[in-house]
Amino acid sequence: MMYGCVRVAFAFALLAGPAAAQELAALSPAKRAPEFMRVYGSAQPPYGFVRMCEATPKECAPHSDGDSRFSATPERLSELDEINRSVNAEIEPATDEEIYGVNELWTIPTTRGDCEDYALLKRRRLMERGWPSSSLLITVVRDEKNEGHAVLTARTSQGDFILDNKVEAVKLWNQTPYHYVMRQSYIDPKVWVSLDASDGASPAALAGVQSND
Repeated sequence: MMYGCVRVAFAFALLAGPAAAQELAALSPAKRAPEFMRVYGSAQPPYGFVRMCEATPKECAPHSDGDSRFSATPERLSELDEINRSVNAEIEPATDEEIYGVNELWTIPTTRGDCEDYALLKRRRLMERGWPSSSLLITVVRDEKNEGHAVLTARTSQGDFILDNKVEAVKLWNQTPYHYVMRQSYIDPKVWVSLDASDGASPAALAGVQSND
C-alpha cells in the first residue's frame, strides 16, 4: 500500500481547547464565505509537528503580530506564487525514511524534503519578507488519492491561499481538489483546529510517507 506524505500520529501534550474555541468564536459570518476556511473545533496536532516543536521551539513560537487577517497587496500576493514556485524547484521530493532513516521528521529542508518540509521552508521564506506568522499556517489535507498531505495556508483578507509542493500555481483553498482536515490556529501556532465538519474533535489519523506492502 502506498501511503501519503503526512503521518498524523496524534499527541495530546499540545492540544489546547480554549485557543481553538477562541478561534471558532472569532469567526464572523463574513469569514465563513467560501474563500475562507471554516473551523469546526479543536484537533490533535500531528506527532511530527509536536516533535519539531520540542526540538526547535522557535519554529513554534507564539505569534507576536496579532490575529487579524493579513491585508495583502497585489505585490504581496505575487510573493506567494514566487515563493511557491522557487521552493518547489529548489527542493527535491524525498521521504523522511530516504533522507533521515526515520518515518516522520518535520524540519526545514536544504536540498530534499517531503510535503511538510516544503511548507515549513515556504513559511520561513515568507516571514523573512515580512509576512506575519499568524497568516502562515501548516495545514493537513487528504489529497486526491485520500492520502495524507501537508500544504501551507496563507490567511489573508482576500481569502485563504494554498502553497503546495504538488502544484506550481497558488490557489484559493476551495479551488483545490483536497479534503481539508486540520491546520494550525492563527491565535496559537501550537494549537491545531479541525477543518472537517464530519470529524471535528478528533480527525482520523492519516497515513505516513512509507510504503508498506
